[in-house]
Amino acid sequence: MLTRRRLLKSAVATGLAGAAVTGLPMPALAKTRTLKIGFVTPTTGPLAIFAEPDQFVLDQYRAALKDGLEVNGTRHPVEFIVKDSQSSSNRASSVAQELIFEDEVDLICASATPDTTNPVADQAELNGVPCITNDTPWQAHFFGRGGDPKVGFDYTFHYFWGLEDIIAVFMSHWAAVDSNKVVGAMWPNDPDGNSWSNSQNGFPAEMSKAGYKLVDTGRYQNGSDDFSAQIQAFKKAGVEVVTGVMIPPDFNTFWTQAAQQGFTPKVVDVAKASEFPQAMSAMGPRAEGLSVEVTWHKNFPFRSAFSGQSCEALAAAYEAATGNPWTMPLGTKHSLFDVATNVLSRTQDIDDADSIVEAIRATDLETVLGRVNFQDGPVPNISKTPLVGGQWKLGSGTPQLEIVTNSNAPQIPLTAQMLPIKA
Repeated sequence: MLTRRRLLKSAVATGLAGAAVTGLPMPALAKTRTLKIGFVTPTTGPLAIFAEPDQFVLDQYRAALKDGLEVNGTRHPVEFIVKDSQSSSNRASSVAQELIFEDEVDLICASATPDTTNPVADQAELNGVPCITNDTPWQAHFFGRGGDPKVGFDYTFHYFWGLEDIIAVFMSHWAAVDSNKVVGAMWPNDPDGNSWSNSQNGFPAEMSKAGYKLVDTGRYQNGSDDFSAQIQAFKKAGVEVVTGVMIPPDFNTFWTQAAQQGFTPKVVDVAKASEFPQAMSAMGPRAEGLSVEVTWHKNFPFRSAFSGQSCEALAAAYEAATGNPWTMPLGTKHSLFDVATNVLSRTQDIDDADSIVEAIRATDLETVLGRVNFQDGPVPNISKTPLVGGQWKLGSGTPQLEIVTNSNAPQIPLTAQMLPIKA
């Protein structure tokens, strides 16, 4: 593929060759240049809660890299160029093109759901720019982009847990509570919802094997303001467990309407919306007992290879600097830049995209999210990170996320017991 970067590099090489042939003085080549890392994130819009830790993490890396990043014995300045996806797939694609063609970044990073990672990775793959993403279930990212397990991708790499992991985590929650095994699903019409509801690779098949009855009212549209139909269907079917993947505003609407209509399930596992202490605080007592997958936690037993910080130290630093409670995306974002800077530091030729890709493929790095190794993924270009189960406990009144199940990752310690939601 003749990308813009290769075209420019070829032109420079041709000019040098011509100068050598004609006997003209060879131009002096700069020994250092700025390394540009592009970052696409939903700073605004319904997914903005994922971006809350961005500035803190970027400030950490900018301060640590103020003297540059050493690559092959030479220090290069590092610039992070941030673009707001506005929580829109179309916008994410557009700003990725800006990073590629206007900013001419060396590496693109993106995080926070398929709405961000997939369109960014598609543009990077199309234009031959190395790309690293996380915080999207790997199936929704890989297969959602038409990935072929026999081939993989050339320039795009992703690391995160998969549907098999969150299915196991949610089911570990359900198994810990005495219920009638009737489960109501809240799956939207978006890449996550369509992936999770897939009859073969998503929740339905595994639920059936484990003896759970699924009540699925179909895909709803994000931004809906009335979930009465779903709630009434759940009540009629005797649903005692709710599962789903919802954006925070939608879950707040659903859970408020559930209370108004007298729907009181024993377990509620809703990804995305239930991950954030800010959203849980806003719910007051209604947050008590909600459960969720735990992508990152201050009690994870990992360290950053870049800063040496433990997860607990990173969370404490964030809370001290911002006055806000730590949040899961703090770990995913910190890990993302850990991998990105490590990759560039190991690149043999920073002007060659294929050389950067070679360094990405060879990655074997401990981060606060766990170890990232693209050689041992379930499919090419993918590395998996651990996942455990959590539940929100109010305690003194402020929601605290406790780790309540860890069968998939026993190296991560439990901090509390899974309990049913109080009616």
